[in-house]
Amino acid sequence: MGNSLENVVCMIITMGMFGESLASSLHKVGGSAGWTTLGNVDYQKWTSSDIFTPGDSLLFVYNTQFHNVKQVSRRDFLSCNATSALATYNSGSDTVALKTPGHYYFLCGFPGHCQAGQKLHVLVVTTTTPSPSLSPDPSPVPSPSTGSSPSPSPATASEDSAQNGAISFSLSLSTAMSGVVVFFVAFMFY
Repeated sequence: MGNSLENVVCMIITMGMFGESLASSLHKVGGSAGWTTLGNVDYQKWTSSDIFTPGDSLLFVYNTQFHNVKQVSRRDFLSCNATSALATYNSGSDTVALKTPGHYYFLCGFPGHCQAGQKLHVLVVTTTTPSPSLSPDPSPVPSPSTGSSPSPSPATASEDSAQNGAISFSLSLSTAMSGVVVFFVAFMFY
C-alpha cells in the first residue's frame, strides 16, 4: 500500500511541475472563419471569449493571395498603419507564440482590410496570481524569421482603459495543482 501511495504522490507532483506547459493553448484566430474579411468576423468579440496566457499561441489561417499578418505597435494598430510592422507573416498558416504578458496587436497589411475590421488586439495576462490588467505593457517584440524592428514605446494607462473595457483574470494550473498536492498529501497522512 505504501508503494502505491508513493506512486500517486509522485504522479501528482509531476503533474504540478508540468501543469504550466499543459495549460498552454493554441487559439485559431477567428475560429472556423479564420483570418479573413469575409463573413464579418468580429475579432474583438472573438478575443473576449478567451483568456490568453504566456505560453499560448495564435494560429492565423488565411489565403495568401488576399491576406497576410502584420504584428504592429498600438499606435499603428489604431491607425491601421502596416508600413512599420514589428513582424510580418505570410505563409497562410502562421503560429505566433504569446511568450510574455502584455498587449499584442495584429492587422492585415492588404489595402483596406484593417479598416474593414481585419485587426486583432490580444491581451496576455499573467498566470501566477489573479490580478486586474489596469496598466499596459509595450507590444512584445516577436522573434519570427521575417521583419523585426525596434519595440514601440509603452501606451499610457488612460489609452489602455479606453481600449479595454474589461478586467481580465487568470489562475495558473500549476498554482491550482500545488494546492491539490498539499490537500492530497495532508489527507493521506491524516
